[in-house]
Amino acid sequence: MAKEKNEEEYVNVGWHWRNSQKTPRFWRFDARAGGFILLVLFMPRRWTFMLFIIVQALFWILERKGLTFSSAIRAFRVWIVGPKRPALIWSSRRKLSETE
Repeated sequence: MAKEKNEEEYVNVGWHWRNSQKTPRFWRFDARAGGFILLVLFMPRRWTFMLFIIVQALFWILERKGLTFSSAIRAFRVWIVGPKRPALIWSSRRKLSETE
């Protein structure tokens, strides 16, 4: 019983190696938006604050869908390219010819 309790306390500690893959956070904000936080702090204008809110909303929506920013960029790339992924670019492919 005491051993299980010690293991639970050890698991609940936030510095374990398995937490290294988690998204870095700055308070409740995604740390990748740190540049926008600095922009708002150093240049407090209405448009910088609105830009910060839009970027945070984007990160929140991505997080709700279960995506990180990098995986969302990859998903967007797959959506743009489509299901056909040729190995050669169109200019390097051989032209079809009809031989009779």
